[in-house]
Amino acid sequence: MTELLEITEKNFDVILDLRYATNNNVCGHKLYSAPICYLNQAAAEALQKAVILAKDLGLKIKIFDGFRPIEVQQFMFDKFPSDDPNGGFISNPKTGTTPHCRGVAIDLTLCDSTEKELEMGTDFDNFSNLASHRCNKISLTAQKNRLILLGIMTLAGFDFYSMEWWHYQLFDARKYPIIKAPEGMVNDLL
Repeated sequence: MTELLEITEKNFDVILDLRYATNNNVCGHKLYSAPICYLNQAAAEALQKAVILAKDLGLKIKIFDGFRPIEVQQFMFDKFPSDDPNGGFISNPKTGTTPHCRGVAIDLTLCDSTEKELEMGTDFDNFSNLASHRCNKISLTAQKNRLILLGIMTLAGFDFYSMEWWHYQLFDARKYPIIKAPEGMVNDLL
């Protein structure tokens, strides 16, 4: 089984705002039992490169999500099916790539030196066209900040998902196995 590495604020010099371990997320309730972030080894190494690149620009990375158990992916897919007006953003765990379930995807943003989030045009998990990398209906500042994030993450070795400015994953995500969730990670509500 592929090992997951825990990503902490101290060992990676990042800010954690693990939304699915709180009620402050698109689903409206806790999906994880605790605010713990995991990535597989290759994704953690790429993240470390991204942290250094951001720091060189006077910025810091804030993480919203990393590894996501398949049970949570299924719950989210069922809540936002592809025929729903807000659907189509959640990968079908039966047919999709599900990079979060493989530990190779990360949802994040950039913060300034005071740890204030940079303007990105939408909040994390905004299921609208405004979240797309191609969107030009957001402020020029937000467009610039998205490009900075894109540059940092691609230089670090990540691919991007065009519909979500916050989502990055390793290339060839399907070559990594789906990982079983650590015991107790999934909230009992699921």
